[in-house]
Amino acid sequence: MRKAYRSPIRRLVAPMALVLVMLLTAGCLSKPWNNPYPARDSDKNILYSSFEERPKHLDPVRSYSSNEYAFIAQIYEPPFQYDFLRRPYRLAPLSATRLPKVTYYDAKGKPVDAEAASGDITMAVYEIEIRPGIHYQPHPAFAKDENGAFLYHDLSTEEIEAANRLADFPRTGTRELVAADFVYQIKRLAFPHLHSPIRGLMADYIIGFDAYGKRLQKVFDTHKGKNGTGWLDLRQYPLEGVEAIGRYRFRIRLKQKYPQFAYWLAMPFFAPMPWEADRFYAQPGMAEHNITLDWYPVGTGPFMLTENNPNLRMVLSRNPNFHGESYPEQGDPGDAEAGLLRDAGKPMPFIDKAIYSLEKESIPYWNKFLQGYYDSSGISSDSFDQAVQFSAQGEAQLTDAMRKKGIKLLTAVSTSISYMGFNMRDPVIGGLSESARLLRQAISIAVDYEEYISIFANGRGVPAQGPIPPGIFGYRPPPRGVNHYVYEVVNGKPHRKPIEEARRLLAKAGYPGGRKADTGEPLILYFDVTASGPDDKARLNWVRKQFARLGIQLVLRTTDYNRFQEKMRKGTAQIFWWGWNADYPDPENFFFLLYGPNGKVAHGGENAANYANPEFDRLFERMKNMRNSPERQKVIDEMMEIVRRDAPWVWGMFPKAFSLHHAWYHNVKPNLMANNTLKYRRVDPQLRKQKRLAWNPPVLWPIGLLLALLMVSAIPAVVTWRRRERSAAR
Repeated sequence: MRKAYRSPIRRLVAPMALVLVMLLTAGCLSKPWNNPYPARDSDKNILYSSFEERPKHLDPVRSYSSNEYAFIAQIYEPPFQYDFLRRPYRLAPLSATRLPKVTYYDAKGKPVDAEAASGDITMAVYEIEIRPGIHYQPHPAFAKDENGAFLYHDLSTEEIEAANRLADFPRTGTRELVAADFVYQIKRLAFPHLHSPIRGLMADYIIGFDAYGKRLQKVFDTHKGKNGTGWLDLRQYPLEGVEAIGRYRFRIRLKQKYPQFAYWLAMPFFAPMPWEADRFYAQPGMAEHNITLDWYPVGTGPFMLTENNPNLRMVLSRNPNFHGESYPEQGDPGDAEAGLLRDAGKPMPFIDKAIYSLEKESIPYWNKFLQGYYDSSGISSDSFDQAVQFSAQGEAQLTDAMRKKGIKLLTAVSTSISYMGFNMRDPVIGGLSESARLLRQAISIAVDYEEYISIFANGRGVPAQGPIPPGIFGYRPPPRGVNHYVYEVVNGKPHRKPIEEARRLLAKAGYPGGRKADTGEPLILYFDVTASGPDDKARLNWVRKQFARLGIQLVLRTTDYNRFQEKMRKGTAQIFWWGWNADYPDPENFFFLLYGPNGKVAHGGENAANYANPEFDRLFERMKNMRNSPERQKVIDEMMEIVRRDAPWVWGMFPKAFSLHHAWYHNVKPNLMANNTLKYRRVDPQLRKQKRLAWNPPVLWPIGLLLALLMVSAIPAVVTWRRRERSAAR
C-alpha cells in the first residue's frame, strides 16, 4: 500500500499562520515590545529614575554624598528643610513646628541681644519644638508581642542566620516620634565608633560634644556592650550640650554664636533615630547579612526603602504611616505662570512609588529617556547637541526633535564655584603689593572664561563675578554685581575687558610684553593641576594659550591627586584649579574660603589660595554671624570689593545644571540645596502610557523578513513535491 505523502505546503501553513497572527495582533498590544517594566504597572502612579552605583551609607550619621541623599532625604526628616519654591534659599519647618528659638548668653549667664558682638556671647541655646502625631514607618524594630515585649531585639544565632533581608522578619510595628530621638541621633554623631564625617566640626560648637565622644568610646572599648550585643544604649549617657526638655521639645547649647548651625539642622545628620532601631541592628550577625542602617533606613518621611538590590534596582514606596504635608501655597514671581502652584495646598506625596534602576552608562539611560521609560534626565556631553541648541543671543533652548516630544528644559546655576587660584604666599604671583595685584588682574582679564564655558562646558556655566553664586544671600546680579576690574558694563550686561587692557596692566606691573622690565627675562609661571586624559590635554593647552596672549610662558606641572594635595598643603603650587560646593546657602560658606585664619598652609583650612587681608578678615568676622539684612549686604559689598581688587582667584565660573523632563512630569523647579524633593513630584501615568505606545511602535519588518524567508525556503520543497506528483501520475 502506498504511504500517504503530506504536502510541504501544508506543513508550512501552521507556522506561517502563526506569524500572520502575530503581525495582525502586534498593533493591538497595550504594551510596547521593548518596555522594561511589567505591563501591570503602566497605569500606576510610579516615578522612574536611575542610579549609577550603590549608595555606600544610608545611615544618616555617616552619609555625606549626593547619591546617598537622593534616597535618605526622602526617608528621614530632620527638624528643618528648605522652602521648595522661594529664592533666595530659606529654611522652613519640617518635623519641627517652627524655626528654632535661639537665645544668647554672656559669660555671666545673662541673656544678650542677638546683635551683640560675638566676643560678648559665650553660649547660644537652640530650642526646638517638634510636631506631635508623627509616627515611624512600619519596621520590625518596633514589633512587640501581646505582652509588650520586643519580638526581634534578642534574636538567637539561628534566627539571625535564617534571615537574608529585612522582610524575613514578618511582624512590624511603629511608635510616635519624640524629642529624645533627636537627642539620641546627636549622641550618635559624637560616638567615634560610628565615624561621622561632621564629628570634628560639631565638637567645635556643641558644648561637651568632644568629651562625650571620648567617654563613649572608652565605655564601648571596655565593655563592648554590656548586654553582649555590641550595642551601647546612649540613653544611659547624658550629653551636656543636648537634652530633651519634654516629649516634644529639645535643646542644643553651643559654645558661641553660630547662625549657620540652623542649616545643619536641615541635613540628615540631625534626623531623629529611634533607639529601638539602633538596638535591633546592633545584634551580632546582622551586619554579615547586610541587615543594617546602611541598607535599611528607619524614618518618618513620606517614603521608605522597600527594595535594595544594588545590582538591579532600588525602590522607594509610600510610607503608610506618613503624617502628611501639603504642597506650598506661595512661590516666587512667575511660579504660578509656570504651573508650579497648580497643586497648592494638596496633600503630598503625589506618587506611590519611585523605582531607581541601575544604569552605569549614559547612552542607555538617554535612549530609555527618549523612549519614555525614564521621566527625567540630565544631559551628557555625548547627547548635548541632540538635545540643546543655542540661540543667536546665546540662550540655551531645546532642539526641534525635543520640542516635538513635549520635553521641557530646566537650567539652574549651581551653588558651587570652579576657579583658578593663585598661591598668595608665592613671591612672584602672591602678596598684596601693587605689582602682584596688577599681575593677577591682568591674568584675570586674559583668561577668557566665556570661551572656556563655550568650548568645554557646552555653554553650561556662568562667568563668576566673585565667590558668591546666585541664590545665596549677598549675590548681586549685573549690572550692579559686575566685577569692574575684569568687566565693563555695556547695555546693562558685563563684557570682558579687551586683551589690550590686560597688557597695559601687565606692563604697569613691571612685565611689559611678558618680560621683566629690569632684566628683559621672560616671565615664567607654573600651573599645577591633576590631569590624565585627552580632554584634560585640550583644556591645558587652552590655558597655556590664554597666558600666551600676554606673552607669559606657562609651565604645566601635571600630577596625581595625592601629590597635588601635598603641594597645596605645603604651599609649593603657584597657580592651580580648585572648586567648592556649598554645604549651606550662606555667604559665610564661600567667603571663609578666603579668610586668613583658614589658610591651608598655616592652618590646614580650606583657604587654598592662602589669601590674607586684615581688612577682609575683620569684615568677615563681623559678617559671618549677622542675620541677613541690608546691613549685612553692605558689609558683603565691601568684602566683595576687596577681593575683586586683590584678585586671589580668577573667579572662574558657576556651573549650570541642565535637566530635561517629559510633559507628564510635574512640579519641577531646580532646588540646589534641598534633597527631599521627591514628595513634590507628580506624574500623569495615562499620558506617559500614551506616549510610550506612540514612541515605541512594534518593529515588524524583522517578522516580515522572517515570513519572506520562510516562503522563499519553501520554494525548493514545492518544486520537489510537484515533480514527485508528476512522477507518481506517470
